[in-house]
Amino acid sequence: MQISFVGLFVCAGILLVGYFCRGPLIIGLIASLAFGATAFVTLSSLGGSSPLIYTFFAVLLVAAVATRRRIWRDLGDVFGKIRPLWVLCSLMLYAIVGAWLFPRLFAGQISVFVQSPTRRGIVEAVLAPVSGNITQTGYFVLGGLTAIALCVLLLQEDRIESIRRGFLLWCGLHAGMGLLDLLGKLAGAGDILSPVRTASYAMLTEVTQGGYWRIAGANSEASAFGGGALTCLAFCYTYWRKTKSRLAQVLASLLLVLLVLSTSSTAYVGLAILSIPIGLSIFRSFLAGRIDKDEILIIALIALAAATALSIVLYKEEFFAPFVHLIDSMVLSKSSSASGQERLYWNIKSLQAFINTSGLGVGLGSSRASSWPIAMASQLGLVGGIMMLTLLFVVFRGMGSLKQHVDRETNAVVSSVRACALASVVSSSLIGASADPGMFFFIALAVISTTRANARRNSRAAAKRALQFGQPAPSAPV
Repeated sequence: MQISFVGLFVCAGILLVGYFCRGPLIIGLIASLAFGATAFVTLSSLGGSSPLIYTFFAVLLVAAVATRRRIWRDLGDVFGKIRPLWVLCSLMLYAIVGAWLFPRLFAGQISVFVQSPTRRGIVEAVLAPVSGNITQTGYFVLGGLTAIALCVLLLQEDRIESIRRGFLLWCGLHAGMGLLDLLGKLAGAGDILSPVRTASYAMLTEVTQGGYWRIAGANSEASAFGGGALTCLAFCYTYWRKTKSRLAQVLASLLLVLLVLSTSSTAYVGLAILSIPIGLSIFRSFLAGRIDKDEILIIALIALAAATALSIVLYKEEFFAPFVHLIDSMVLSKSSSASGQERLYWNIKSLQAFINTSGLGVGLGSSRASSWPIAMASQLGLVGGIMMLTLLFVVFRGMGSLKQHVDRETNAVVSSVRACALASVVSSSLIGASADPGMFFFIALAVISTTRANARRNSRAAAKRALQFGQPAPSAPV
């Protein structure tokens, strides 16, 4: 085991900021997700695995909740009011058993892609127990336990302000480090954030594409930064539309610029997908005659950008040639590139593994794919996939009709967290290697589930007060 003092120093800094923001563990956990290549320790006994610093905060959070004096009563209250947690616990148990059993049950019968022993690439090998079964299952279970711990905290006390501050801090850190990375490369200083990249896997940080520097921020590569920028943008945009927050508006604008400059195909395709519901929302508002000034501003900016681009093309036709070449190489021709063909082959082998195991799966961490749904099917199988989709439905549904029983700020934060989680799912669906949906998904599951439980409690209290005063009882959504 090798301790990273840089990683511990970053953890201490985040804890200090979280302490001054009155939520060291919750804010620290969310903010630490901005450091996608910063590990606090390297475990040589697990093939050189290097847990990122967010696992440090997740363990602290779970331990702090587990040592509460009334923990068993709190857990009973949580599991009694939040039924999706039963599905989550069943899924964690299934993942643990499957990670141990399936690689041994189907050993030598199936060909899969796994990380090389040197952690410097992906190799094809016959199915067998690997260190990924332990590490990936550990991350998945830690995410589930974090969701349960957050449910305990959020159900007992109003901590929505800590959630809001944590996500805004995370977005600010992600955007700030992306900007620093870009400015450092443009200034000829190279990778100025290399000291915080303490994880043991390969770093693709000083790379150009089509004459443009690829932005990695505090992550290991541009695609990871692009996926993170996409999730940050989803949170900031939704929070800005809900609250008119100037901070969220500035962050959303900066993140959009960095996303466009990131040269990440994940970011470009994900942005195109997420633009569809935004466009439909604006179009619906236009048809209903309820379009607001923010939507007018968005339309005006798009029109201005289009007019400016057209003017530049008319003045100098070859001006956008490098950018057009970049889009062609990163998006349009991506599937025909060597990297695209390789990732497509990973997905084909993963689907074959699902079929060859009769839908049982090969176990969490036993293989690598290039799309989260395919990884989920191949590793968790049909049973685990159904449970995962059940939890995904909880996140996708959000507050629904229960939003009328919470205040506007709470609804804005929950809606923004939900948008962030769904953007994370979109990003993972494009490049996700594991069946683990990621920490954002588990945080969103906890925030949405507890807020729905509190809304149902508020609804019943309102109905009780209405009956006492002889007024019609408001309808109580399910």
